[in-house]
Order: sequence, then C-alpha cells, then structure tokens
Amino acid sequence: MASQEKLLEIKHLKQYFNVGKPNEVRAVDDLTFDIYKGETLGLVGESGCGKSTTGRTIIRLYDATDGEVIFNGRNVHEKKSRKALKEFNREMQMIFQDPYASLNPRMKVADIIAEGIDIHGLAKSKADRMDRVYKLLETVGLNREHANRYPHEFSGGQRQRIGIARALAVEPSFIIADEPISALDVSIQAQVVNLLKKLQKERGLTYLFIAHDLSMVKYISDRIGVMYFGKLVELAPANDLYNHPLHPYTQSLLSAIPLPDPDYERTRVRKIYDPAIHNYEQGEEVKMREVAPNHFVYCSEKEFKHYKSTFK
Repeated sequence: MASQEKLLEIKHLKQYFNVGKPNEVRAVDDLTFDIYKGETLGLVGESGCGKSTTGRTIIRLYDATDGEVIFNGRNVHEKKSRKALKEFNREMQMIFQDPYASLNPRMKVADIIAEGIDIHGLAKSKADRMDRVYKLLETVGLNREHANRYPHEFSGGQRQRIGIARALAVEPSFIIADEPISALDVSIQAQVVNLLKKLQKERGLTYLFIAHDLSMVKYISDRIGVMYFGKLVELAPANDLYNHPLHPYTQSLLSAIPLPDPDYERTRVRKIYDPAIHNYEQGEEVKMREVAPNHFVYCSEKEFKHYKSTFK
C-alpha cells in the first residue's frame, strides 16, 4: 500500500539530445512529479513521447541535461564516489522492454541472476550464491533446473521472469519497469503483471511502470501520468484519470482503447488530438495546475478555470 512518504522527487527534469544543433531533440522537457513509497506510478503516452528516456534518466543510464532526481533525499545526478554510486545502483533497478536483448546470450541463467549478487558481495559462499539464485527463480515462477540453461532456451515470458529475478537479486526498493510486457504475447502479459503486483505486496516495492497499453496500466497503477512530446500533460489517481480525463490528449488516448463489445465498437468515436487547439498567447503561463485533489493538468489559467468547472 502506498504511503504519503516520498521516495522519489523529480524536479524540472530535462533530457535533450544534440543540444544547440538544428536537430536538437527535447526528449524530456521540464518534468516535475513525485513517487511515493509502495505505490505504482504508471507513465503512458505514444511511442517517442519520452517515457523510456525519463526512466533511463532517472536511473542514470543517461546524464540529465538539467533538473534534479532526488531519491531517498539524495540527488541522483550529483557527482558520487564509486561506493555511493554502488549503493544507489543496488537501491534502484530496471526491468527492460526486450527480455531477450537485455540478457547476455553467452551467460547461463544462474550467472545472469547472480551478477548483482557478486558485484555487491551479497553471498557468503558459492553455496549461498546458488541458494539465492534458486530462491529467486522460484519467486518468479521458474524452478532451479532452469539455472543451468541459456536465455535462448526460454520463451519470451520466461525470459522476462529471469529479468525480474535479476532485478530482485540485489533487494532494491524501487524498480523501473520499462514497457516490461509490450514484447510479450497477450496471454502472458497478465501473468507478468500479476507477478509484479504480488512481488510489490510481498517486498514493499515501489514501481515506475512505463507502458502504452492503457488498460494494463490502469490495472497495475495507483496513479497515472500522461506524456506528450516530452511534457507531462496530466497526472491523477488511476480511476480519476479514466473516469474524468481532462487534457484533450488524454481523452484521445482513452478513446483509442478497444472494448470487447461489438455494438460499442461499431459506434465508437475516436477523438483525434490536435495540438493546434493550444495556441497560447505570448506571455501566457502554461504549467501543471491542480484542478481537483491530486489531479494535475498542464494548462493555461483560462483552461484551468474551464477544467475546474467540469467538476461542479
């Protein structure tokens, strides 16, 4: 269960590529949000909106162009000693989108999972190391016989379970799940999401769950943030976002979700988002504003008044 204690504070985070050049890309453009201990924050948006770049910048796979990432009161992007960086890497782990590309094909499963255990010196002996590996395999729904196999001998769902076991091996408190189900068959997706929920409950984990499948995001998330071209345009509790979407882009995304109802599908009207509707006047302040309790929208003062009136 999520607490009101902040685990992660993102403040004006920016991640630009080719800075100062004609082809400059503002992949993450001035993001500010918090993640609370024990919660799952879903981050959604179309491909190329900056979701994965946000996750990779938070975990320091990319050096931020500007802004702060405060994790447990410490700035992630400050210059750190090797020891401090090692401690941070143990606390924050990542599950990657492609479960095959993220596993070394030349390493056995036991060595893939135990890599973090070895780096952080968590095992007292070789026997303890293997015991930890066996327990982790069983935790993610595999068995100890799998330890001596190679990644290519597994299905996509099993490989993702190995990736989850590797992330759990160093006993982190925060996991960034970067589209962990998008490369899997639909029949396997629910199994992996249910496993993540079970692990969260048992281990008190906090997740940033990045995805573009809105129905699955609603199922796993406590709150959801919607990204569009590097900006966070709406942030709200999951049910509020689905029942009362405010930003036109959020409405457009939700209108694209298919339902298993042929009659509804025949008459379903897709809302097309046109960014030209936001032709802000020069000098007009556009920022994240709290329209309702814990429901934030990126808007102008005029839009804010309109959105607020929809709650009356």
